[in-house]
Amino acid sequence: MSSLNLDDFTDLIERPDGGVRRDAEARRERQIVPPGALGRLDDLGEWLAAAQGSVPVRPVVRPRVVLFAGDHGVAELGVSARPAGSAAELVREVLEGGRPASVLARRLGVPLRVVDMSLDCEPDAFPEAVVRHRVRRGSGRIDIEDALTLEEAEAAFRAGVAVADEEADSGTDLVVLGDVSVGGTTAAGVLIAALCGTDASVVTGRGGEAIDDLAWMRKCAAIRDGLRRARPVLGDQLQLLATVGGADLAAMTGFLLQCAVRKVPVLLDGVVVAACALVGQRIAFRAPDWWLAGQKSGEPGQAKALDRMALEPLMDQGLTVGEGAGALLALPLVQAAAALAAELPEKAPAEEQKDQGEPEQREDEGGQGGQGDQGGQEEEQA
Repeated sequence: MSSLNLDDFTDLIERPDGGVRRDAEARRERQIVPPGALGRLDDLGEWLAAAQGSVPVRPVVRPRVVLFAGDHGVAELGVSARPAGSAAELVREVLEGGRPASVLARRLGVPLRVVDMSLDCEPDAFPEAVVRHRVRRGSGRIDIEDALTLEEAEAAFRAGVAVADEEADSGTDLVVLGDVSVGGTTAAGVLIAALCGTDASVVTGRGGEAIDDLAWMRKCAAIRDGLRRARPVLGDQLQLLATVGGADLAAMTGFLLQCAVRKVPVLLDGVVVAACALVGQRIAFRAPDWWLAGQKSGEPGQAKALDRMALEPLMDQGLTVGEGAGALLALPLVQAAAALAAELPEKAPAEEQKDQGEPEQREDEGGQGGQGDQGGQEEEQA
């Protein structure tokens, strides 16, 4: 029996400030560019203002990429383009700067953090800063066994909460959240299918490196088998993560919820993060108000999860690589929205009065028109 009460998050998470958002909307109406002319950037700027509780909105100057890493036992079934237990190689490439997320983070000047939750390697393979939250080595095969014990799921969830607190305390003002895993999209597919009440085939995608048709069928079968094991525990989200999730997914769920508690906005990356967000929504219905979907990956599971949470991706570049790369591409868009909302000048008072239709001037004109009619009547009498 877990000592963690997930219901507490419902009480702890508040929505972004609606009054501040209305103030931001009013300020936007006073700016020199007409409302709506900036498209979705208007909504983004107003959302950021509400999340920050500040008008004008503050610039996003301390973003951070946080990647949770883990190996999934279900990869032994050949559901991934990469061999089972090889996520540690991906992590090493990320840390050495050779992965897409590394390149983009470096280009954008955003610090990148990797958190090992369940890599299938020795703990001393990476620095202490990477491995200190690790729960276990690898995870169970979710088609035939639980990914984690309930105690391990709780430890992973609490680790995610702790990482969120570390980021909030350090001044991070926006998180780009991603995963580094092998087999993670299969676990994500099970969670999404279970929570959305749909079949395995509806959520089964090709993964980060485009598996072939045979691997897709194996993956679909694994999600189907995992789904049978997930349905009996749907009422207990922590047990669900233990049964068909994994340490990295449990940690990301805790991370997302605690970011909402601490009022730190999060840019979601691909299908794995979307699955964790969907679990988070089931725990605390207001939590998705603090998240943005960075990009549309083309994974059917991601589309299903985002639709359920009413989150519309900011971009459509089809990146399935994971690692936060797709969400990183959307970061400059968010920063641009903040800059425009804060820095566009407001109209001069005379111009603002003109836009409102000059009511006083129209009254004067109306009075002059009446006098003209009266003069016409006098001439007619003469």
